[in-house]
Amino acid sequence: MAVSIPIVAIVTSLHLIAFVFAVGAERRRSTAKIVPDEYDEHTYCVYGTDASTAYGLAAFGLLFVSQTVLNVVTRCLCCGKGLVTGSSTTWTVFFFVFSWTSFLGAEACLLAGSAKNAYHTKYRGIFNADDLSCSTLRKGVFAAAAALTLLSLAGSSFYYWAHSKADTGGWEKHRNEGLDMSTSNYANHEQQQQTGGFEKV
Repeated sequence: MAVSIPIVAIVTSLHLIAFVFAVGAERRRSTAKIVPDEYDEHTYCVYGTDASTAYGLAAFGLLFVSQTVLNVVTRCLCCGKGLVTGSSTTWTVFFFVFSWTSFLGAEACLLAGSAKNAYHTKYRGIFNADDLSCSTLRKGVFAAAAALTLLSLAGSSFYYWAHSKADTGGWEKHRNEGLDMSTSNYANHEQQQQTGGFEKV
């Protein structure tokens, strides 16, 4: 199986768009501040935009689609035909594991970050009390997801390249073996015919 340029373009594009969304989610994290209620002596939390949650979920979905496309094409390594033994297969297994590890890490950060960013404190406190805190997402969760997304892109690209090389090598090997056997059988058949002709004479 040769490398398909459309597949490479789709996987790369989805990963890069997911990376942009992850960076946007980090920059648009929800912030909060404690303000007093104008009608009584209570305080409450006022939150900013929830755009970070939408960005994080969008990146989550794009990464999932990209990983699905890649594993459908390569048949998830274990469901397709056998690969030729050698260094190409070794690199294929290595990058397969690396791709899935970075993918799962990025998805976990995106999902956890989106859920935490969407959570808002529900309770209220007494005015000037020190025990009221507004729950917000800590800095760096979506940044880690963005970094893991780039690692996933690298792992997926090298995995697809190594898989295509190993798969093509195996096909060429079997094809050449088949041609050699056909040529050998044909030569033996011709030799037998010639020997039989000489005996008749």
